Amino acid sequence: MNLRQLLQHFTLQLRDIYDAEEVASIFNLATGHVSGLNRAELSLAKDRKLTMAETHRYAAILKALESGRPIQYILGETEFYGLPFKVNPAVLIPRPETEELVEWVLESCALTVATGGKMRILDIGTGSGCIAVSLKKNLPGFEVFALDVSKAAIETATANASLNELDILFIEADIRRYSTKQKFDLMVSNPPYVTLKEQAEMHENVLAHEPHLALFVADEKPLEFYEAIADFAQVHLSDMGLLFFEINANLGQETVEMLTTKSFINIELKKDMQGKDRMIRCRRGQPV
Repeated sequence: MNLRQLLQHFTLQLRDIYDAEEVASIFNLATGHVSGLNRAELSLAKDRKLTMAETHRYAAILKALESGRPIQYILGETEFYGLPFKVNPAVLIPRPETEELVEWVLESCALTVATGGKMRILDIGTGSGCIAVSLKKNLPGFEVFALDVSKAAIETATANASLNELDILFIEADIRRYSTKQKFDLMVSNPPYVTLKEQAEMHENVLAHEPHLALFVADEKPLEFYEAIADFAQVHLSDMGLLFFEINANLGQETVEMLTTKSFINIELKKDMQGKDRMIRCRRGQPV
């Protein structure tokens, strides 16, 4: 069997779980892991025959995919913002929308970088560490802290910082009860924001395999973590410091209104590449 035939086999076997475009994307990740081929190389090597070792490895991956496990968990790795990350069921698989959030943070820090300034950053609910690691990699002179309530997530994020040869201070704590004497110049968070009633709209492999602790909030308190983080930021964010959120696309205006009532200023709601309300940037106002 060659790679072209293997893709056809993957598409046929997974047709009840993924559409053809999703299978192609999954196949690209698998060939990168097993055969060491990037997307461009794969397009030129589709007639290359598989070795016996490759055949067995692809068969094992396909079997796991048929059970609904995400390809990133099967491989134990993924890429985010051009960097390698280890992932496992203790952490969410990083999404492209979160890359957009990282890009916005970096753009917002450009003037500080250009003038030789430094900032202290806190990533709240770090998970795999994808935000904290990506920011530290691109802002090496900045001090980066990352917090998560999950011990397993902190262990994964710490491993990813080491994988990318970065020095990040990790904190195992629940932001709803965390206290510190530290002040930060920038806070960023992609907290749990999917309401329980929205579960029906999610892909079954997400519901069955990704950590519910990092995904869901109660229907009656959809902004619970945003409110807790905003309260924390009121105390621990420097005057005019920046606060960034990835948000539930259905709760953009509600999140803006909550931040307004808590006296944050320069509140900006930003859409993602799919045109959905996905990110917020605001500042902590100076005390009167």
